[in-house]
Amino acid sequence: MGVHKPAHGTAHGHDDHHAHAHGSGNGGLLAALLLTLSFAGIESLAGWWSGSLALLADAIHMMTDSSALGLAAIASWLARRPPSALHSYGLVRSEVLAALFNSVLMLVLLGFIVSEAVDRFGTPRDIRGEAVIGVAVVGLVVNLVVAWVLSRGEYTLNTRAALLHVLGDALGSVAAITAGVVIVATGWTPIDPLLSLLVAALILISALRLLREAVHVLMEGVPLHVRLDAVGRDLATLDGVRRVHDLHVWTLSSGSIALSAHLEIRNLADWPDILAAARQTMDKQHGIRHVTLQPEATAPQPLVRGSYPLSR
Repeated sequence: MGVHKPAHGTAHGHDDHHAHAHGSGNGGLLAALLLTLSFAGIESLAGWWSGSLALLADAIHMMTDSSALGLAAIASWLARRPPSALHSYGLVRSEVLAALFNSVLMLVLLGFIVSEAVDRFGTPRDIRGEAVIGVAVVGLVVNLVVAWVLSRGEYTLNTRAALLHVLGDALGSVAAITAGVVIVATGWTPIDPLLSLLVAALILISALRLLREAVHVLMEGVPLHVRLDAVGRDLATLDGVRRVHDLHVWTLSSGSIALSAHLEIRNLADWPDILAAARQTMDKQHGIRHVTLQPEATAPQPLVRGSYPLSR
């Protein structure tokens, strides 16, 4: 593996954004973890005692939240670790792995809720509505406090996964409160599994979206808000650039996008100015700060697939 000097080989342009991008989120995650874990056991016992599926599902969801928040806190700490000989980018991808695990865990939980709800439609159970209301109201307050703590931290893929769990849990608390009120007022117990299915459907949409984004990042996909053709055209229209090829754009972690490309240029002596212009354009137009460019001084070549010619 060779190392090239910027004057005649590969040139890199990036800042230390990924080294400190996660510094503000870990304290909020730990506080949210303690709040969630402190109530999960109480709600679980209350759900079992009252016979409410909506409350029990909310309790299981809250225990899942604790796991999710714990993983998120660990991932946030790992993401701040400096690069090493084994991990030249550091461990910034740990947050993506945590988000992937959390989204899969959510889908498993939804499967349990749906299975239990279908079973209860056939065999209704007695439910203590007053206990459901009281515990669910406290759970809702706890979830709103946790969501507020997370929303004030850094908004990364990792904290989004944790916030998704908490907001879904808040919906579960609202469903449990509604179920308790209906049961106390009318005695109609099917409302309990019915609302559980409604909450499961709402959570499923967000969980699948988060899962798709996490897999997209792990598969080195182009960030969803970045247009690869626009990036190629902006590089190709820089003064002194003939053509751009082998262009790749991918996500390192939330808020950190990387780019690599080969630029065919007219004169290698112009490379420092071209590199500076390319870095400025990528940062300003596309929010890409980790830029790796390879200059090539070649004669004009026919356009090939995957390249971006000078268009003026």
